[in-house]
Amino acid sequence: MELENKSNGKPNVIFILVDDLGWGELGCYGNTYNETPHIDALAKQGVRFPAAYASAPVCSPSRAGLLTGQVPPRNGITDYLRPDSEWYLPLNPELASFADHELPDDTEFRLDPHMVTMAQMFRQASYHTGIIGKWHLSGYGEQGVKHGPDQYGFEEVILSEQVGIAGGSYFHPYNRVDPSIEPVLGDNEYLVDRMNYEAVQFIKRNHNAPFFLYLSHYAVHTDLAGKPEDVDYFVRKESAREQLGEPLNRTKRDNPVLAAMLRTIDDGVGMIRRTLEELGLDRNTLIVFTSDNGGEANITVNGHLRGGKSMTYEGGLRVPLVVSWPEIVRGGLVCHGPTINLDFYPTFAEIIGYKPPESHLLDGVSIVSWLKGETPPSGQAERQFYWHYPLNKEHFLGGRSSVAHRAGDWKLIEYLDDRSAELYNLEKDETESLNVADRQPNQLKKQHESIKSWLKEVGGEIPPSQGLKEL
Repeated sequence: MELENKSNGKPNVIFILVDDLGWGELGCYGNTYNETPHIDALAKQGVRFPAAYASAPVCSPSRAGLLTGQVPPRNGITDYLRPDSEWYLPLNPELASFADHELPDDTEFRLDPHMVTMAQMFRQASYHTGIIGKWHLSGYGEQGVKHGPDQYGFEEVILSEQVGIAGGSYFHPYNRVDPSIEPVLGDNEYLVDRMNYEAVQFIKRNHNAPFFLYLSHYAVHTDLAGKPEDVDYFVRKESAREQLGEPLNRTKRDNPVLAAMLRTIDDGVGMIRRTLEELGLDRNTLIVFTSDNGGEANITVNGHLRGGKSMTYEGGLRVPLVVSWPEIVRGGLVCHGPTINLDFYPTFAEIIGYKPPESHLLDGVSIVSWLKGETPPSGQAERQFYWHYPLNKEHFLGGRSSVAHRAGDWKLIEYLDDRSAELYNLEKDETESLNVADRQPNQLKKQHESIKSWLKEVGGEIPPSQGLKEL
């Protein structure tokens, strides 16, 4: 049933996605070095999810999962898209067929154009749609992105990349975003500032009708680059803490450049909230703040969780998640039940009264009841989660070809490259430090069989020469 705001009808939706933001980076998740007052205030006004997951440990498949509500092997994108390196591509005949698993420079491969994306869903419900920032769901050709967001339901496309952002392009002139973009905030314009500015302008342009804004930050993706004055501030803060005798780990926990970038993202959240208040839209606007996957383990840590980006440990899959909707969500909630970014598609569909076509299978479930502080539907708190991350070779950040499965408190990781298995009880061992696969053969076998059945159901392909261990 469509949920309407009591004052102005359908709620506006702003989805803020940060690139590679680790689980433990926000103040509301316990970080005392980074400064995120506006995001923390958003959490106090809404609901925070300590057990929120991405649908993949790297960007493209996680973003595809978000926009389709489907797990990566079902929608066909299981690794991040790039034009110049070998990777494993599911041989889906409806999308492409590369016998050598090589993505050509002139690739036509992209997110399935026949799907009704989240943006198209909102358009069909009479919303105005826009994306600011990162897309990364199609290959790059000589002329840039071959199949951009405008072909997937986004009416306004602002600051979308022409090639991958890796390597950095955070100050004007933007050599990886459209190089023809002129600055509006002065010389040496900072990309995060510009994106915040564009978000405010989008809201002002479209405040008279329902809108869906996907603010998709490139930050805090490496190479890191913050505004010099902010970096200096956090360097001084670090020195002050050191003088007080506080323990430091400069390479992983307290990163001044990452903190500076996150501070600018947080400033943008404050700008957006002030703009909504000025326009009288704050009560009927749903804001989501989250990340596409875990943070890179070589530049930060993901709280107490093990691993990071590219890994199917909790540190690579869990993400910070805050949702605010003052008209509906009672402030200060903490929902400990597990959820995944696949859930946003059915959640938004319920909110705006959209019924997906029967051919569009959904792997997420609506969490509207959780947002309203109600008891979740029977079985939702005990749902099962699966991740399929097939690779021909180890990811450069350390991730390995694997399948993972969470059932209640049990988490099984099966590595496809050497057919080994790791089993953890997350209730007792959330840090995944004690592998009990040898001690719990029945639980191992039960989840192993579940993984086999799931892979068959969703069409999950396993790279040649790899596979699951036979039990």
